[in-house]
Amino acid sequence: QVQLVESGGGLVQAGGSLRLSCAASGLTFSRYVMGWFRQAPGKEREYIAAVTWSGGTTYYRNSVKGRFTISRDNAKNTVYLQMSSLKPEDTAVYYCAARNVDRNDYGYWGQGTQVTVSS
Repeated sequence: QVQLVESGGGLVQAGGSLRLSCAASGLTFSRYVMGWFRQAPGKEREYIAAVTWSGGTTYYRNSVKGRFTISRDNAKNTVYLQMSSLKPEDTAVYYCAARNVDRNDYGYWGQGTQVTVSS
């Protein structure tokens, strides 16, 4: 049974930092692209960042480039999202997801962790 468990969310002031973690189990972690998504109240879920199986290539949506960093530790089956210079508009539930390297869709999702940025 595949499980993705996020942690590290919380309340932070604008300009602050948080690091999210996502621990994966039940899958061959190194065969999965890992991504982070978020969903704000009343809005659709949106893609934030992704990292390839080796960690060698990363992708970001424009609004978080230079502020967020995605990374992974395959020995720990964990993916991270380091967030800095946080803005109130970053407030959302953040989800990690896993996409098998042979597929185009993210087939596994975590339960989400709340990030709230106060102004």
